Amino acid sequence: MTAQPAAAPLTIATDFGARAAAWFDGNTPAGFHADRTDYAAPDLAACRAYEAAMHRAGLAGITWPTDYGGHGLTLREHLAMSREFGARALPESVNSIGKELCGPVIQAVGSAAQKAALLPRILDMTEIWCQGFSEPEAGSDLARLRTKVTRDGDGWRANGQKIWTSGAYRSQKCLLLARTGSVEDRHRGMVMFALPMDREGVRVNTIRSIDGRDSFCEVFLDNVWLDEAEMLGAPDEGWSAAIRVLEIERATNRMYRAWRFENELRHLVSAIASEPATRGLLEDGHTRRRIAQALTDIDMVKGYVELAVEALAEGDRIGARGSLMKLHWSESHQNFVKLALDLVSQLPANAGPVARRARARFEQGYLFSRAATIYAGSTEVQLDIIAQRILNLPKGR
Repeated sequence: MTAQPAAAPLTIATDFGARAAAWFDGNTPAGFHADRTDYAAPDLAACRAYEAAMHRAGLAGITWPTDYGGHGLTLREHLAMSREFGARALPESVNSIGKELCGPVIQAVGSAAQKAALLPRILDMTEIWCQGFSEPEAGSDLARLRTKVTRDGDGWRANGQKIWTSGAYRSQKCLLLARTGSVEDRHRGMVMFALPMDREGVRVNTIRSIDGRDSFCEVFLDNVWLDEAEMLGAPDEGWSAAIRVLEIERATNRMYRAWRFENELRHLVSAIASEPATRGLLEDGHTRRRIAQALTDIDMVKGYVELAVEALAEGDRIGARGSLMKLHWSESHQNFVKLALDLVSQLPANAGPVARRARARFEQGYLFSRAATIYAGSTEVQLDIIAQRILNLPKGR
């Protein structure tokens, strides 16, 4: 008897996507969908419980090793889940930094003991992580960071300040990047730690952003003790680990964004069409061209994600190409929410519930989108990376 060939990766991923869709449809609490009139922003406890349930259902930690609480599958299955997650406009993960940035770095450079201690607690939502990279004088240029660690017996002492540390106020751990030498060392002497946020000397202040949220934070480190066992990787491995984080963040982190983008466009069109006073806007030639551009951008973002997943599945590294994805998504999504704001601002004051929900969603979305061309590396930084590392253009004087 001739052996039957194994199921094709695409078939496996499609089946996994159907499984994810069924779970989301059967287990998502009322009020979680941002495109529905019953939407009510869930609190931290509700989000933690939902994400823990996703993990138990096999929909989080999809690619992580089973030894550390993961499910041992591939990025193709993760993409299949992400499509369904984004299409349903579910709440952003309150631990996306832990799952999509810190976890992969721990897997890459952490010791076996660190992996066993840290990784399962990320997936079961026991510990939420933040990312301590940016500083007041070293935002997009991490080589200028000043937070310093110095030897103290069998450990280290950390002093410095981090800023734009998203979610630090609710985090139990921080992926801390610091240096052992001077700023002039640039990429040399950088080190990474798993910092407990309840450690003496750690102080967190929230920063109110223009959309009314307090998610951004500044973190002060005043002679904070760090155990040798909390160092991730070698003392001079921090820069390469940081670059690995940024490559992930720019290429595959929150890969559901393309399908969330599509959901937003559908929500916008349906809301404008729901009101007689604005329905005619959808027949306006200028508006239709802007909608068509958004559709084109959505397909391009999907293409970036899908190509990145296939490349990684074949053992390739994304490297500088992650900047293409990050640049296009942030710029195109900013353009879309500008269109959305232009349209929802024309909805009547007495609009129905569908239109009111869209107006609230896109007013807040417009404000939050102002940061899209700054976080994870500004547009200027992405253009510089593309110019130098992809196009091999000479540096300007």
